[in-house]
Amino acid sequence: METGVGPAHLDAARQILNDAAAPVPRADIWRPVLAASQALLLVVFLAVLFAAMRGAGMLGPAALRWMLPASFVMMALLPWLLLTPDGRRAIGLRRPASWLMLAPTMLAGAGAALACGALGLLLFGHSPDHWFVTVAASYRGMMDTNTFSTLMLHGVFTLPALLFSPIGEEIFFRGILQRALEERFSTRLSTAQECAAFGLVHLLHHGLFSDASGWSMRPLSGALWVVAMFLTAGLFAAIRHRSGSLFPAMAAHAAFNAAMNTFIFGLLWR
Repeated sequence: METGVGPAHLDAARQILNDAAAPVPRADIWRPVLAASQALLLVVFLAVLFAAMRGAGMLGPAALRWMLPASFVMMALLPWLLLTPDGRRAIGLRRPASWLMLAPTMLAGAGAALACGALGLLLFGHSPDHWFVTVAASYRGMMDTNTFSTLMLHGVFTLPALLFSPIGEEIFFRGILQRALEERFSTRLSTAQECAAFGLVHLLHHGLFSDASGWSMRPLSGALWVVAMFLTAGLFAAIRHRSGSLFPAMAAHAAFNAAMNTFIFGLLWR
């Protein structure tokens, strides 16, 4: 029996590395109105548009609050506007390799949220530099929270968090943006780029803020929050790649949001 590593094994390993570093070949996944050079430009434009809508919904006047959920709905509709049926399957809108993956992926998502919350408490306590304290403040800005119990508020804010951002963001970032980037770059580099975009846009949830004196930044906690969101996006991307489907990534994202709100209403809400 032959043992050890021979030339054939080394050639196979080199081929795997080369495949990971090469762009994903273009398939007929985009609707015919989109030329090869147009798809990535359009998706980048949409990323900027969605970030602007998020900024208006998070940091703008109360009359613009609707723009945040509207941006998630628009993200969720994109596969049926931009992609062919094969394209929707290619980005991960298909059955995962195993539905049994949902339980461990949800545990991973919840664990990531609890780790973020614990790190924030360790470094910043209950101060506004804790990213979840900022999220809690954004909840107060959405409605009069004095008329609800903490448990009722938990339900009111958690139910939308289980639907809007997990579906919309996973379809857009781990699906459409990832695939558009892969037609120009390697899978590894494309994943790093979409995770960076995911992390940076979350500065609108913590890090960038406005008050009576104008726009300001929380540089240290904001930078740490971006890193935390980059790593969280990397977790969701790994789940999507391993399962071959966006649905386990959506489940992990929903579990992250549920655990984040449990942390907020259990430990930070006052």
